[in-house]
Amino acid sequence: MEFGSDEGDYATPQNIEYKAMGWLDELEAYCLAKKRFEPRVKDMALLVIDAQDFFVNPDSHAYVLASRGIMPNIKRLIDKFRELGQPVIFTRHAYLDDEDPGIMNLWWGDSIRDSDPLSQVSQELAPRPDETVIRKTRYSAFIGTGLEAMLRERGIDTILITGVVTHLCCESTAREAFMKDLEVYMAIDGTASYSEELHMSSLRTLANGFAIPMTTQEMMVRLTDNNGGIE
Repeated sequence: MEFGSDEGDYATPQNIEYKAMGWLDELEAYCLAKKRFEPRVKDMALLVIDAQDFFVNPDSHAYVLASRGIMPNIKRLIDKFRELGQPVIFTRHAYLDDEDPGIMNLWWGDSIRDSDPLSQVSQELAPRPDETVIRKTRYSAFIGTGLEAMLRERGIDTILITGVVTHLCCESTAREAFMKDLEVYMAIDGTASYSEELHMSSLRTLANGFAIPMTTQEMMVRLTDNNGGIE
């Protein structure tokens, strides 16, 4: 499978809601722990993983076709978290011009440089000046970034993950967050991969042992009802 192949065109703004309901039905069979968790907005931050033009701009060779289906959902969640006064944290994967990407460059034969305009977070989501944008150099948003300390300082012990790519940076971040005793939720229609197979294989594993799968609409309802559990 190559970047931008037809296999990746599995989620669009027109079909994402229908797709998400089918995904959720399948994933809930894997997630036996879901009934024991209830998202509480006062403890939660929204992570927007690598929604940068390198991955979400059609002009990029690494464009994730399915990102066009999830961007409106990510925007809805960003707006809701802002409304509730909860942190929205963006990541962008990029290397300084004199920085060695190491094995990542060997693996992909490519790297995103900080000086490349495509390394910036998409203006479709437009981070606010007071919102944190973390530059990272590994799949996990926790490696070498200070993200955990940032969350702890704000009293955050729960994260909702959105962005790209589901089976790489989103999954790696979710797994490490769980290992740090954070409560993790995955927006299944707010994340995307290069194929539906990769997207769902990642979500199945995460749902079984690391993260609670939820649709954007399901999370919006939880956050709206009683302000997501604010006391």
